[in-house]
Amino acid sequence: MNLIKTSFLNGIAVAIKMLTLLGLNKVLAVYVGPTGYAAVGQFQNAVQMLTMFASGAINTGVTKYTAEIGEDPGRLHTLWRTAGTIVIIGSITAAVLIVIFSGPLSIWAFGHDDFSGVFIVFAATLILFNLNTLLLAVLNGKKEILLYVIANIGGSIFSLIITSIMAIYFGLYGALAAFAVYQSLSFFVTFLLCRRADWFAASYFFGAIDKKTLKDLGKFTAMALTSAVCMPVTTMLIRQDLGDSLGWEAAGYWEAMWRLSSAYLLLVTTTLSVYYLPRLSELKGVAELTSEIMKGYKVIIPLTIMAGGVIYFLKDFLIQLLFTADFAPMRELFGWQMVGDTLKIGSWILAYLILGKAMYKTFIVTEIFAAVSFVLLSAFFVSVFGLRGVAIAYALNYALYWAIMVGCTLYYFKKVCLVPSSAVV
Repeated sequence: MNLIKTSFLNGIAVAIKMLTLLGLNKVLAVYVGPTGYAAVGQFQNAVQMLTMFASGAINTGVTKYTAEIGEDPGRLHTLWRTAGTIVIIGSITAAVLIVIFSGPLSIWAFGHDDFSGVFIVFAATLILFNLNTLLLAVLNGKKEILLYVIANIGGSIFSLIITSIMAIYFGLYGALAAFAVYQSLSFFVTFLLCRRADWFAASYFFGAIDKKTLKDLGKFTAMALTSAVCMPVTTMLIRQDLGDSLGWEAAGYWEAMWRLSSAYLLLVTTTLSVYYLPRLSELKGVAELTSEIMKGYKVIIPLTIMAGGVIYFLKDFLIQLLFTADFAPMRELFGWQMVGDTLKIGSWILAYLILGKAMYKTFIVTEIFAAVSFVLLSAFFVSVFGLRGVAIAYALNYALYWAIMVGCTLYYFKKVCLVPSSAVV
């Protein structure tokens, strides 16, 4: 399936997910306000890290090797069995630890233990959460795009219904509890879809762990855990700095901007994970890789610029539509945020080559650099420009990251593929 067809099918799921996210933005804006937004962001970052550690952070590796292996049932079953066993053991172990340390986790995320119960709810459904993401990784690697799209639509609908009901009736606590469980409930939709596929059987996902497969997945575990720590910790530190220096309402404005940015970029970011990761994993030659990367730039970058331009010019309307009048100060973030979004996508296209080729040392070093750089740049520019400074730091950080990714790509083509770097210019 080519980039255009994948983008079209994926676009259906993304359009529905965008609508649900925008609907959730409005619900959260009305029922929890700017300070509640900041709390939701803190919790989602904590959940992101905990689920990665609990699952062994192997899903990217599962997608890569499922695509790479192709139609070899024996090797596929070995891969899935090893991955499934890791997920089940890791999820059960992590769930027990989360329950035991629910109080300290609440203090770490929110500064108090009032929300320790939310972590217990999350722990109770953690295994379903991680099994769902594992099955989605397999669907992605098998290029079962239609099933992948349907499963994601189901997850989006679950998130809208559950979070809206819980936020309306139980306020911030209800919203946090909903974010803890909705993806776990999505497991049942994904499982029913996979059951209908001729390559699927539940027994393929549990059994003895294969040592070679474990070693191969370990590279992706290292990369995914780095991402799982770096980005959530980065945004939590920036949010904390904004809260301390400008007030927690300012942190809420930035969280709202971050959510809006993530929502409109969904089509691009999910296409990268659904199409580019398996595609770049299976391509070997420099010419093929270069062609695929350039195709991405010709299609994806203009779309990103166009979407960002529309968002910028409609910023006042969108604030009123998607949030409330209380969020008006976030308008000063839009310009630099849109620039940063374009730079982010440009860099990510190349980053997926690094990821797809399991260049784990390069990935880890650059990811840590980008995280530290974002925190330091944000602290500096916020102190100089106030709230707008966090968006300026975002744009500058991804400009630096893109330049680094260009260097890493040229190095890969020259040293690993043994061709002159001029071949990709």
